[in-house]
Order: sequence, then C-alpha cells, then structure tokens
Amino acid sequence: MRHEIIDPSQFELTDKVVSIKRVSKTVKGGRTMRFTALVVVGDGNGHVGAGLGKATEIPEAIRKGKEDAMKKLITVAIDENNSITHDFIGKFGSASVLLKRAPEGTGVIAGGPARNVLELAGIKNIRTKSLGSNNKQNVVMATIAGLKALKTPEEVAKNRGKSVEEITN
Repeated sequence: MRHEIIDPSQFELTDKVVSIKRVSKTVKGGRTMRFTALVVVGDGNGHVGAGLGKATEIPEAIRKGKEDAMKKLITVAIDENNSITHDFIGKFGSASVLLKRAPEGTGVIAGGPARNVLELAGIKNIRTKSLGSNNKQNVVMATIAGLKALKTPEEVAKNRGKSVEEITN
C-alpha cells in the first residue's frame, strides 16, 4: 500500500461538485439551515481526492469541500491503456463499487458519483457497477477506497519475490 503524503500544490487540480444538500439542525429558536457539499478533485493523471464541506452559504461549503479533498489526495495505479491494473471491489459503509479493467476504446462506463471520481483520476477505459447503497457520498468514498487499494504488477512482484513476467502470465 502506498501511503506517501501528496503535496497538492504540485498538480493542476480540477474540481467537480458531486452533490449539494441542505441540512438543518433544530435548536431552541427553530431550525438552522446549512449546506453540505461533496467535492471531488483530481489532476487527470493518477491523483484524485474527495472531501466534504459544510457552511451556511453554498460557495463557502464548496470551497471547504475542495480544501478537504486536497488534503485527501491519493495516487492511482493506471496501466498503459488508461485503465486500472486489475479488477477490484471498493467498499465504504454499505456501498460497494466493482471496478473492472477494460481494453482501449471502452470509455468510462460508470454511474454518476463513481464517474466523477474516475474521470478526475485520469482513467479513460473502465467498467464499474455500484452495488449496495446508492448514497452519493458512500459511492464516492467506496470508489476512492477501491482505487487506493489497487497495486501495480511491479509492487505485487516485489512483495512475492517474483519477476513481473511471472505475475502477468
């Protein structure tokens, strides 16, 4: 597993707002309304992150979400045809996202929340299926968890003490 700290300032990051919800808290004088924004950031070249921001105004919530996402950037293992290195199921809460590698020309076959994450990660060919919960926040987190757990053939070969050819054949 790669656990290096990534400096967000070295990448040209783009952000996408996945969802904005109005949430309320009941207090003695009535309800106080706030907005929660789920934001995904990525450089389209193997780095992606997701974050939540909460504030009384929408733009402020989006800004906070973007800052949070930058703190949680991960590196994704991408193979030569802009797909993932192997199939995997990412889990978060009750949401699971099946990530299947695909040949060149397939495109991104994914539902809304998962699609945002994959496009910003720079993956061009992949098939996914959202299993379990359809909660946008959990689907985004499950997709990121799946991408984070991917390993390159080189890493697997090193861990097993074998050559890359033995692993890929």
